[in-house]
Amino acid sequence: MTIKRINPGTLAPPGGHYSHAVVAAGLVFISGQLPITPSGEKLNQSSFEDQARQVLANVQAALEAAGSNVAQLVQVRVYVTDMEQWPVFNRIYQPWAGAAPPARAVVPVPLLHHGFAIEVEAVAALQPLSK
Repeated sequence: MTIKRINPGTLAPPGGHYSHAVVAAGLVFISGQLPITPSGEKLNQSSFEDQARQVLANVQAALEAAGSNVAQLVQVRVYVTDMEQWPVFNRIYQPWAGAAPPARAVVPVPLLHHGFAIEVEAVAALQPLSK
């Protein structure tokens, strides 16, 4: 089995010893994405909505660099430091995820790196899913 590690130029370089995406066995595994712009700006002082939008843009960029897309998502894990923000996230996430939402978990956590409010990781298929 071939394993491909992907760190696209459309995302800031990884902040640790990991790849933004790994392709293996017909799946794309997206590492936890934080609200960091492609130029490396940390949005830890930005609103939750801005952080959520950036995280989803990062997930999408990693998916596309790996040869997949949001429609191919099979599972998404969302970590939030404030569950009161869940409805805000859901309002942003719903149109982003589209008409065929993947399996999802929203997990409250006490804190995230750099004081971020949200982190998202995901798994997607490389090939279109059969209906």
